[in-house]
Amino acid sequence: MIKVLFVSFEALPFVKTGGLADVVAALPRSLNHDKYEIKTVLPLLKKIKEKYYDKLEYVDHIYINSGVIREEANIYRYWLDGLEYLFIENDTYFYRDEVYGYNDDVTRFAVFNVAVLEMMIKLDYYPDICHEHDYHTAILPALCKIRFNAIESIRRIKHIYTIHNLAYQGIYNKNVLFDLLGFDYHYFANGSLRYNDDANFMKIGIVFADFVTTVSKTYAMEIQTPEFGENLDPMLQYRKEDLYGIVNGIDTDLFNPATDEIYQNYSAKAYKRAKQANKRSLQYELGLEDKPNTLLIGMISRLTWQKGVDLLVNSLERILKMDVQIAILGSGESKYEYQLKMMEQRYKGKAVFYCGYNEALAHRMYAGLDLLLMPSLFEPCGISQLIAMRYGTLPLVRETGGLKDTVEPLNEYEKTGRGFSFGPFDHYAFNHVLDYAYDQYYNHKDNWNMLIQNAMNYDVSFKKSALEYEELYDKVLNK
Repeated sequence: MIKVLFVSFEALPFVKTGGLADVVAALPRSLNHDKYEIKTVLPLLKKIKEKYYDKLEYVDHIYINSGVIREEANIYRYWLDGLEYLFIENDTYFYRDEVYGYNDDVTRFAVFNVAVLEMMIKLDYYPDICHEHDYHTAILPALCKIRFNAIESIRRIKHIYTIHNLAYQGIYNKNVLFDLLGFDYHYFANGSLRYNDDANFMKIGIVFADFVTTVSKTYAMEIQTPEFGENLDPMLQYRKEDLYGIVNGIDTDLFNPATDEIYQNYSAKAYKRAKQANKRSLQYELGLEDKPNTLLIGMISRLTWQKGVDLLVNSLERILKMDVQIAILGSGESKYEYQLKMMEQRYKGKAVFYCGYNEALAHRMYAGLDLLLMPSLFEPCGISQLIAMRYGTLPLVRETGGLKDTVEPLNEYEKTGRGFSFGPFDHYAFNHVLDYAYDQYYNHKDNWNMLIQNAMNYDVSFKKSALEYEELYDKVLNK
């Protein structure tokens, strides 16, 4: 069997800060388990330890020697749905209240990456393929090919590095390469590890991985341009023959309106009454007026500039003059949180803002909303629009990245589509398509129901994506 090791800082159901955790959970489940022996390794973060520690199996003890780092760690094992998860325990760097956001995050990432290799050596476990995710683990291919290349079993490992969001690259002072990771200065001097005069983990991953993937075909094209390339577009253009865009899916067992813990279950074959019941129950729970026939618009998102929150908050007065209700779940930049709190105070019963994140409530919102807004400036793939379609909530998105790849807009003449979309990132385009969706909801119920039917029947699972990754795994082994 082909041994594949997923390396990530987060994964569901253990810990999640964003869509990365969904992918690292769902993709291994969707691969061919008769062909691939799959393991996933994660740091034993505080959130995981508090919930799972008494269920973990102790495996071994390792020493982490890297630059000035002298640490010890324990390795634990946990089985879930037939998949093996390995956890690296080091309370000095991993036992923190939050997953990220600390001044020593670079040290935490360095400790984890080196510990993964020390774990391989101690357990005599050497995968055929390492699949690294985002900048937190992007340094691993370089460690294998430079620092640990004297060990043949490590040197021969193939690497697939997945970029989930190019905007977060892990740029640090160059000294981390020598002081924390133990690299020879020669590799910085020749440019392999250099980014301007700094260390950029994502750039290093792009250079040293055998293949680079990102999470939609459109985003793979976008990031090769100056507009979306975040100063790495020249490097991505250079590696374009080894760059692949594979759209994400979701775990359709976890996100299933027929079995989920929502107000009332339903399926694509029979959804109208239950969808209406979910809407009324959501209105009651959130303190909105009981108006089952009013268009209920929502957003479930981090409140950042990337997500296009400006387009929404600057249009709120206009939108709330319409016959709509608005429900927003999320947290992020303080200016947005303040504006949304003011919205709720001014429009009690018509608008509500839940500041924070609540996974169970998110599921109930996907089931009860009519329309989900995703007006992102850029979106590598997006998960929320996939979940929304699964639950028969129509997405309204900007045509960028994975949103463009997955949300086919309404075509009234051909009777096709799964939602609504707009192109230019401006208030006019956003409000124009929102007006269009508003008109379809109130005046063209046949089109609206057709969109719901199409959305719920659209395959949002990881099955197709998993097949593309399997092709890539086979290809990288022959590279």
